[in-house]
Amino acid sequence: MSDMVPFTPEELRAAFGRYATGVTVITTCTPEGPLGITANSFSSVSLDPPLLMWMPAKSSRRYRPFTECTRFAVHVMAAAQKDTSSLFVRDGNPFDQLHWHEGPEGTPLIEGCLARFLCETYAVHDAGDHSIVLGRILDAEHQEGPPLVFAGGKYGAFSEH
Repeated sequence: MSDMVPFTPEELRAAFGRYATGVTVITTCTPEGPLGITANSFSSVSLDPPLLMWMPAKSSRRYRPFTECTRFAVHVMAAAQKDTSSLFVRDGNPFDQLHWHEGPEGTPLIEGCLARFLCETYAVHDAGDHSIVLGRILDAEHQEGPPLVFAGGKYGAFSEH
């Protein structure tokens, strides 16, 4: 890594893929019904006020509902929820295959996740080919268990050494 050379978008994607992340499913309620999307671009932002962020791609067909909604939920996936996460990669409405219930204002809440944050949209900022969605956390809950991890374009698990 001594000489800096120009990189292609594919090389940049591969370099970002070396950073392992957790996996989340973001859900919201739309006039057409519940909607979800798998995202690994999620982070805590602030404890006071309680804020989090995630970043949907502008190229996604689900971009507009998530950047225009007033409420959404972030679900941190457990290692055993790989199939649940995979359902939302291409399809925004596989809710008939899940255990879930409606939360406040109809927000879909998936059961069995490691953590769940119910949010109201606080701000949306442009960020190149994505947007940064800031959510003000209205409620949070969690349970113990191993997280689902994503790195190098593959799902995996966390192990302690």
